[in-house]
Parts: sequence; structure tokens; C-alpha cells
Amino acid sequence: MSKYDIIVLGSGPGGYVAAIRASQLGLKTAVIEKSELGGICLNWGCIPTKALLKSAQVFEYLKHAEDYGLKVEGADYDFDAIVKRSRGVADGMSKGVQFLMKKNKIDIISGYGKLKPGKKIDVDGTEYSANNIIIATGARSRELPSLPQDGKKVIGYREAMSLPKQPKKLIVVGSGAIGVEFADFYNSIGTEVTIVEYLPNVVPVEDKDVSKLLERSFTKKGIKIMTSAEVTSVDTSGDGVKAHVKTSKGEEILEADVVLSAVGIKSNIENIGLEDVGIVVDRDKIIVNDFYQTNIPGYFAIGDVTPGQALAHVASAEGILCVEKIAGEHVEALDYGNIPGCTYCTPEIASVGLTEQQAKDKGIDIKVGKFPFLASGKASAGGNKEGFVKVIFDAKYGEWIGCHMIGAGVTDMVAEAVVARKLETTGHEILKAVHPHPTMSEAIMEAVADAYDECIHI
Repeated sequence: MSKYDIIVLGSGPGGYVAAIRASQLGLKTAVIEKSELGGICLNWGCIPTKALLKSAQVFEYLKHAEDYGLKVEGADYDFDAIVKRSRGVADGMSKGVQFLMKKNKIDIISGYGKLKPGKKIDVDGTEYSANNIIIATGARSRELPSLPQDGKKVIGYREAMSLPKQPKKLIVVGSGAIGVEFADFYNSIGTEVTIVEYLPNVVPVEDKDVSKLLERSFTKKGIKIMTSAEVTSVDTSGDGVKAHVKTSKGEEILEADVVLSAVGIKSNIENIGLEDVGIVVDRDKIIVNDFYQTNIPGYFAIGDVTPGQALAHVASAEGILCVEKIAGEHVEALDYGNIPGCTYCTPEIASVGLTEQQAKDKGIDIKVGKFPFLASGKASAGGNKEGFVKVIFDAKYGEWIGCHMIGAGVTDMVAEAVVARKLETTGHEILKAVHPHPTMSEAIMEAVADAYDECIHI
């Protein structure tokens, strides 16, 4: 039997990062993976969807080349080539993880791993043991009873990025990050898209101002949006699919070629031996402490199988923290109130901290500042004037309690707010930190200035 210091079950952005950090700390490490290295994120999630969206963005630029004084005739797209490029990007990233495993002398065990008591894992009949086992098996598309997925007419995100042909009509159920990203991509290449959202606003976890602007932007593009609506059943017996949608005005039947179910995720915790070991699970999540220890000593869990935000960067941070704690390093628990969220549709969305409504609900006396990209020189020069930066501060102490952005490139800008909040930076300190001009990022400083009635450019 092979014996390790750490065995990681799953090689997604939580698992492979945890394994590399363990190796860096001198721990003998192995990773068990039943499919492709890199997990869903690299192969069927974060990375390939961004490749699809980049193709859509380039196509949009070509269609609007005259806005930039350029002439492009006959701009067209090749759906199969777009999908092929996306798969190529994913394959390249997966090979990169393979290289990192080899570089860090991490053993890769291919197969289906099942936990056993005594800090052991069975992989297709072969047993391995470790001083510590980290569960990082991730999640998959969640299925609703009213929306069973057949992989052809009713699909999840995995099928959505490798369809054999472009649908003429697409219904997207759910308007979280996955839903709006795919809605935007397919709309950009001519698919007729309808979004059905159960809650009153699209991207419902975001600040309401962001939700409203995205809805206006999508509607202008021709995407039909139905909020406070629920798909109660689907009929796939014909050539396409019919979705029965319950709204405040009664039932409506929508017809499409494909329905994309984007209603959240389901943790991959079945049939991995949790019951055999006695690991406690509550509401589809493995219960862990601040450093990802389960109730059974020597067994840890990170990423989408635990109660934290189901985001790749959260899983990576948890993996590093977990391993460093195991190795005896001095570590602090992760601050889940300072996790950025990013959505890569056009316009992009990025946020961290409390929304304005959440701050008000907590009874906090706040200062709110907002700066539209319409007033940004860089945004005007780039032809990206849609969107804004919104900041929220505690009125008494100047604590930065929320930052919400929508517009071009904001997913690359939000880190300023994350770092500033980590360092307990005040609004006045942001104001006195010189931001470069012309940049999109100076809109953050301008929004802060607006909160303190010092804004120059609006």
C-alpha cells in the first residue's frame, strides 16, 4: 500500500492548488482524479466559457468596426470553430496542470476514489493511505424535478459549451453568472434567447442598481427577460422543447430548440464513502471548521462540497489554507465577507462586500458614491461607456463595506477593493491614493470622491 502525507481527492482549482502547496511545504502528495486534470473549472467551466465569450466579444467589435473608423466587410462566425477554440484553450490549461504536477513531484492516481476508514482511499480496487485526506470533489449542474436534463434538449452548462450545432432559440433558466454568460454568448451570435428568472431581478445576488442596468443592456440586445417567473414543466416530445412558465399574469408556453438549466450546482458527495467514514453532511455540504477539518480527524474538505461560496478562487484559497494548517504554519481563517464575485458577460459585473440594501438592512449609516463610465475618458476612448462603479462606506468610520461594478474590464478592477478592505483602508485613504489617468480604474477613486461630495468629473 502506498503511503502519503496528503492525498487530495479531486484535481479542480481547490484540489490541484492544495496539492501543489502541500508539495511546496515538503509533504509527500498524491492527487486522485477520475477525469481530466483541472476539474470542471479548467475543462468545462471558468476557462472554456471565457474563451467562448472572448470570441463573442471579438465578433461584436467586428460588427461595430465603423464606430472606430474602420471598415470590415463580410464579418461572420463559424460556430464549430468557436467551440473548437474553446476546447483547445481548456485542453491547454489541463496540460498546464499536468506539467505542474510533474514539476512538483505529485503522484497522479487516475480512477474513481472512495474514502475508507483509517485514512485510506480505494481507487478502483487499489488502496492508498495518507496521514491526511482532502476531499475536493467539486460540484455539477443541479437538476430541478420540473426540469430534468437529457443532455440534448434540456442541458446543463457542460453541454452548453459543446453543442453539435447552434440553437436558433434558447431558453436559459436562471440568471446567475452561468445563465447570463451563456445567454450573452448565444445572443451575440444570433440565437434568440429568453431568460427565465424565479426572483424579481436578474443576477439576484448583485446590488439592485447593477441588476437593473444589466437587464436594460440585455433587453437592448434583444434578449427577452422574464423575472418572477418559474418553469413548471418541459415537454421534449416534439422536434424542440416547450417550457411551461408560471408568471404573475398566468401560464405562458415558450418554444425553443434547447433549454439550458442554470439553476445552481449540486455537490459531488454521493458514493465517495462519506457514510463509511462517518463524515457529517448537512444540506448537501460537508461540515468543516475554520481550517476545513471534518468531524473525523485526518479528513478535510474544501471547495464546492463545503458551505462557502462556490467559486474557483475560494476553493483555491481554502486548499492553500487547509494545507498550511496541516503543515503547522500560522494561518488565519478565510474572511468570507471579502470574497469578490465576477460575471463575464458584456457588460462585465464584479462586486465585493455588502450591497446597499444589505447595509441598510443591517442598520448601518452609510455613504454611497457612484461614478458612471459615461464620464470616463478611457471608457469613451475605448467605446465602452456603459456601466458604473458604486461604492458604499460606513459613514462614521469610513470603512469600505461594499463595491459594485458593471462595465468593460471591471472583473480586473475589483481586486483594488478586495485588497483595500483586507487592509482596512478608509475612503479618505483611497481618495488620496493617486490613480492613473486615463484608466478605467480611476472610476473607483471618482466613485469614492462622490461618496464624500468631492467628485470632480460629474
